[in-house]
Amino acid sequence: MTAVNDANLDKRLNAFRPDLADESLRGMAAAERFVPGKPMRVADPVVDVRSEPRGDAGIITQLLYGDDVLVFEDDNGWCWVQNERDGYVGYVVDTTLDRRSTDPTHIVIAPRTFVYPGSDLKFPRTRALSMGSLVTVIGGEERRGTLYGMLPSGEAVIAKHLVPIDEVTDDHVAVAETLMHTPYLWGGVSGFGIDCSGLVQLSLLMTGQPVLRDTDMQATSVGELIEPDRDYHNLQRGDFVFWKGHVAMMASHSMLVHASGHTMSVTLEPLRDAIERIDYLYGQPTAVRRL
Repeated sequence: MTAVNDANLDKRLNAFRPDLADESLRGMAAAERFVPGKPMRVADPVVDVRSEPRGDAGIITQLLYGDDVLVFEDDNGWCWVQNERDGYVGYVVDTTLDRRSTDPTHIVIAPRTFVYPGSDLKFPRTRALSMGSLVTVIGGEERRGTLYGMLPSGEAVIAKHLVPIDEVTDDHVAVAETLMHTPYLWGGVSGFGIDCSGLVQLSLLMTGQPVLRDTDMQATSVGELIEPDRDYHNLQRGDFVFWKGHVAMMASHSMLVHASGHTMSVTLEPLRDAIERIDYLYGQPTAVRRL
């Protein structure tokens, strides 16, 4: 067997372990066995992805309803998966996944929305979905002046909370601003709880720009580097400011919006205040990037 050096492969973005690996990594990763990923789809509103197949393992990211994944292992109640949208690898409870059937047609644009058992908002909700969730709409119904998108299951979603998946906005900051006051959640990517890089990822997803998950990944891949002046006066709305372990986006030339562990929420803050406050934890900003 030819020796393989997989030290340069990021385990967050490549499914390989000593005993098992993604078939596409044959020749690049060392493993006892290689398997192709089985296509599956997320069937729960928000699914925690864990670093190990245990309920007490840390949450490293989340999946949203309708996300497509590849399953490399299904064992003892846990699936080892890779999210096709951002490449992230981890473990999820097996009951949170289902086979892929109809193709999604619409994406949720409201921070949060309810699914009803039929086209009536007075019905008890069956579940709640986050912004970024994907659904299949097969028709519409109107009741008492409210239009609903109808799902294959017979369930209904408020139509104005949905847009076709190919209709995107062009202002990622405006998306982030709709998530103001969302609770901070380490590993969170949804309207129910979100972290700093999750806010960047979700906001850009809604503009049709899927990006990588973690701050260090985004700091080398989102947009292009720009050189800030000494007082950061040349920054503009939409720019991304990176620290070691944190990211925020500029809401104006002087204000930023971010998921903050300081306030434990998505919040607005003056850039200068953030730089001063964060300095003792992470130092000065490490990069500024612009789309």
